[in-house]
Amino acid sequence: MAVQQVPIADGVFTWPADAPQLIGSECPACEVIVFPRAVNCPRCAADAPRDRLLARTGTLWTWTTQGFLPKWPYTGPETEDTFSPYLLGYVELPGEVKVETRIVGATPETLQIGMPMELTIVPHRVDDHGREVVSFAFRPSEARGS
Repeated sequence: MAVQQVPIADGVFTWPADAPQLIGSECPACEVIVFPRAVNCPRCAADAPRDRLLARTGTLWTWTTQGFLPKWPYTGPETEDTFSPYLLGYVELPGEVKVETRIVGATPETLQIGMPMELTIVPHRVDDHGREVVSFAFRPSEARGS
């Protein structure tokens, strides 16, 4: 029997989907794009930004290594005893927005600013109902050699 997967939060990315996309918002007044979705435009304060599905690919804008356990309200499975450092960065989605994201499928030695990246869905934890909670991350694009 397959384990049921649920997104970490509603409205962050399309799920379930063969090709999931992050859900941002775009202001109808000034056209600014943000992620995650906003109730009001952070630039001009206009009401009712419209949902916008964001690009699945972009380029690595910058990155670092997260060397400490995130503070509350972090809900991951790690504790201070089991925590392992991980990669964190910003991926620039062309013509849209820079997304803060966990980076998977790479090491500090393989990452390069400007390298192509693609959205992926990753396990986060198992909830109290035995479901696998999934989140988004970016990884080096398989098409990077082309």
